[in-house]
Amino acid sequence: MTDDPKTPAPAEAPTAPPEEGWKPEQSRGRILLFGSLVLVGALAILYAWGLPPFRPASQTTDNAYVRGQTTIIAPQVGGYVTEVLVQDFERVKAGQLLVRIDDRIYRERVAQGAASVAAQSANLDNSAQSLRSAEAQVRLQDAATASARAQLARAQADMRRVNELVDAGSVSLRERDQTLAALRQAEAAVRQAEAQRAIAAEQLRSVGVGRGGLEAGVANAKAQRELAGIDLQNSAIRAPRDGRLSEVSVRVGQLVSPGTQLMYLVPERHWVVANFKETQTAGIRIGQSATLRIDALGGAKLKGHVERIAPAAGSEFSIIKPDTGSGNFVKVPQRIAVRIRIDDGQALSQRLGPGMSVVATVHTGRP
Repeated sequence: MTDDPKTPAPAEAPTAPPEEGWKPEQSRGRILLFGSLVLVGALAILYAWGLPPFRPASQTTDNAYVRGQTTIIAPQVGGYVTEVLVQDFERVKAGQLLVRIDDRIYRERVAQGAASVAAQSANLDNSAQSLRSAEAQVRLQDAATASARAQLARAQADMRRVNELVDAGSVSLRERDQTLAALRQAEAAVRQAEAQRAIAAEQLRSVGVGRGGLEAGVANAKAQRELAGIDLQNSAIRAPRDGRLSEVSVRVGQLVSPGTQLMYLVPERHWVVANFKETQTAGIRIGQSATLRIDALGGAKLKGHVERIAPAAGSEFSIIKPDTGSGNFVKVPQRIAVRIRIDDGQALSQRLGPGMSVVATVHTGRP
């Protein structure tokens, strides 16, 4: 059967759209995204651990605290407190009166010391008079000795003349014996005068020695008076320097003894001691800048500079040493203290106090 050319051909069925399948462009994008995430994570880990190519230009520790030379206010003498002239946390100046102790006893001791000085001085004055008398006695004996020696010289001359006359037969033996007796008497008088002079010299030395003792007594009495005066001054307790007080624990009427802690004085000057791990200190040098975040000030930042580095690890200054020669060994990173000076001209530094916690960062990459 032949087709009729006039008969229209049947319409062709529409073709279905191709099914969506694997596209290489989309899979390549996912791989690149995943690889980028892995690379960023690896770089973050290297940065966090400070491994190459990231090496930190700074070292940070939260084991840091504000320090200051806090002064203990304590009496040097004992007694009952009669006045407390300051309040808690008050700002004081050097020399300001803080506490007064009953000073009546100490005033009487000063008066007693003055009286003792007067008594010893009077004894010393009497000794001076005795010394002058002893010196005059020595001079008197010197004169007596000289007179006795002159008499001896005359007796010796008479004896020589008498001997010559006896030989010539002009003088009797009796006269010669009388002249000899006078010579012997003159010799004895010289010896007696010399002995008296020696006695006077010994008395002079004795008075001098006694005067030395009296002078020492005067010096001792003056020292006792000065000690009493120091105790009297110490009955008024004053601030040794400028600063702010802690809580004032002393009360009027309280019996205090030397060394009793009455209060503390916090100085105006502060610094920071940061305890870095020993692995962090290789690049830390004196003079490098530092950033200090103070917890008590809401994390406020202050600037400073490295002032000193401890000569040894903190374990060397502890009573019990951590390294032993027996048993198992576990390596523990040691801490090395770094003192950081707080730069001047920062208003917030006035609010610092010893013991405050600090997060310290030393910029090892720049001075």
